[in-house]
Amino acid sequence: MFVVYVVVVAVTALFNAVSAGLDLAGYRQVRDNAEANGVPVGWLPTLGVLKGAGAVGLLAGLVGVPVIGALAAAGLVVFFVGAMVVHARARTWSTSAPAVLFLGLAAGSLWLGLAV
Repeated sequence: MFVVYVVVVAVTALFNAVSAGLDLAGYRQVRDNAEANGVPVGWLPTLGVLKGAGAVGLLAGLVGVPVIGALAAAGLVVFFVGAMVVHARARTWSTSAPAVLFLGLAAGSLWLGLAV
């Protein structure tokens, strides 16, 4: 089970790190998605920093500080539940798949982190 935990956390951290980089770089598709959901483009750097912090926290949990990893996973769960709320309010279900994927990975990381 530990190997599954490591793989899920590593994938979650990688996906969130890449997403954070796209947010911070102001990638056009990310900007367009934010605007379609009513999220001010000026928030993207902050959202990117939060995702990046979550990725770093997950990795810290892997290298010996499990409390930090669990807190990071919990923070990402809250973050992506918020993303789902934003999609629901904007009724933009066609672009919600990445948020669902990221929420599932974060929830899996949290669950496995608590179980291991």
